[in-house]
Amino acid sequence: MFKKIVYVAVLAGLAVGGYFVWQRLREPALPAGFAAGNGRLEATEIAIATKLAGRVTEAPFKEGDTVDAGQIVARIDPETLEAQLRQAEAKIKEADNERKSALSVINEKKSEYVFADKSYQRNKELFAHRILPERELDYSLSKRDVAKAAWQSAQSQAARAKSSVDAATAESERLKAEIKDSVLKAPVRGRIQHRLAELGEVLPAGGKVYSLLDLSDVYMYVFVSSADSGKIEIGSEGRILLDGAAEYPIIAKVTYLSSKAQFTPKTVETSEERHNLMFRVKLELDPERLRKFEPWVKVGLPGMGYVRTDPNVPWPLMLEWKPVDPSAFPWKPVESSKSS
Repeated sequence: MFKKIVYVAVLAGLAVGGYFVWQRLREPALPAGFAAGNGRLEATEIAIATKLAGRVTEAPFKEGDTVDAGQIVARIDPETLEAQLRQAEAKIKEADNERKSALSVINEKKSEYVFADKSYQRNKELFAHRILPERELDYSLSKRDVAKAAWQSAQSQAARAKSSVDAATAESERLKAEIKDSVLKAPVRGRIQHRLAELGEVLPAGGKVYSLLDLSDVYMYVFVSSADSGKIEIGSEGRILLDGAAEYPIIAKVTYLSSKAQFTPKTVETSEERHNLMFRVKLELDPERLRKFEPWVKVGLPGMGYVRTDPNVPWPLMLEWKPVDPSAFPWKPVESSKSS
């Protein structure tokens, strides 16, 4: 008799426990005019990498730190580049001195040519009056041609010196740009997701120092049926319910809808198989509101995404947006940030 009572009590306990588990796990019925799918919160990930090979001399941020757009996040040793820059600047001075010297030679050779030309013109008149022999005329013509050639040669030398100045200047500007690129800055405001290099580490060209999450570009991908995908438009209103904060519906909008089915079968032959096709939908969060709730934004959080396929149907109570003050949240995130 006692054993029967124990068995009945155990069965009753299992039944009650199963009921509460079923109540907790079951999803509320979704009215017509809505599509739903599960997903995880994601954000655009940006790699902060070196342009050239070098040694990391500064990397002050750790995983979880928040950085602003344009903030210096790392430095690569520019010592070799600075030495090359000094060499290029020395070449600029050398080439410029050669150019100045060539310009002074141009003036000298021009004067010689002008004098030789005048002498030739005078001798030409004297020869016309039979005062000067032809041999003297030919000699003055030859001197004029030699002076002209020397003048032209000086001009060419000055042009080559000018080209040398331009080439050295271009090399200097290139090195300055590479030295500037040795200072790595955050392209957007975001959170350091991964620190991929340490101080003193030598990185190749394109070596990654940080992985940065763009906190203004947060979204969730969900999958909807083929029947629902035809009713969804780009810009359609959506909601996101995160498992850890289901009491706070998040406003989102559809910014992407795949044009191809994501699931098998690859070849559709029957109407029944078409119901198995699923299409990916991107629900994107408002960047302005994201800034207010930035400390709570975490990628990987699971949840449900909802899309209103009929704009005339009101949102159900569980998905109605409620004004939320971040300071009133019962939990406080630990936000780590630095500035430099």
